Amino acid sequence: MRRLIKGILHRTWKPYVQWYLKSPRSFKWGNIRITVQPEVFHPGFYFSTAFLLKYISGLRIEGQNILEVGSGSGLVSIYCAKQGAHVTACDINPAAVENTRTNAISNSAKVNVVESNLLDNIPPQNFNLVIVNPPYYKKDPVTPEDHAWYCGQNLEYFHKLFLQCKAFMNNSSELIMVLSDECDIQGIKDVAANNGWGVAVKKEKLIRWEKNFILSFTLSR
Repeated sequence: MRRLIKGILHRTWKPYVQWYLKSPRSFKWGNIRITVQPEVFHPGFYFSTAFLLKYISGLRIEGQNILEVGSGSGLVSIYCAKQGAHVTACDINPAAVENTRTNAISNSAKVNVVESNLLDNIPPQNFNLVIVNPPYYKKDPVTPEDHAWYCGQNLEYFHKLFLQCKAFMNNSSELIMVLSDECDIQGIKDVAANNGWGVAVKKEKLIRWEKNFILSFTLSR
């Protein structure tokens, strides 16, 4: 039944969303108001961002050094900064970088925003927490906005992510990731394990027709 619902929505709802997102749109989450530019992932149209934010809201992050990989509109990074965390946000898409920077300024949130292909341009440091709402469809990205959706035919995004993060984290650090049952979760876990990471499922929830998961990755060796 869930598969049938997804198919119907793909044919009916998706064209409307694509039309709607051709123009800048405002969005509010709690006391944070942002503008989402075209070609940037909109946190209001997909379940993952709200699910991730609700989980993060239960963590003690004040004073923590946090990196958000793939910040998009900047909503997650802005929330963390407003809770007293020291936040770095990065994205490969120049439009997303500018969108994050502008939204952070308009919300009086101190966020260091970096244009970077994963962690390529992140200065050496240790993060207590890395937060990722990753692309997970198995297709090679072509356009800048494709990077919000596609991780490569062979999960190349995750191979690079787990390899790079090891240099920015220690045994007490944590990488938090939100995934859905539409992706190859086992394949992602295998990539992590092969790079020396342990994984635990912290939360799972069926949201309408899609099951979402919060995964916690920590260095195991």
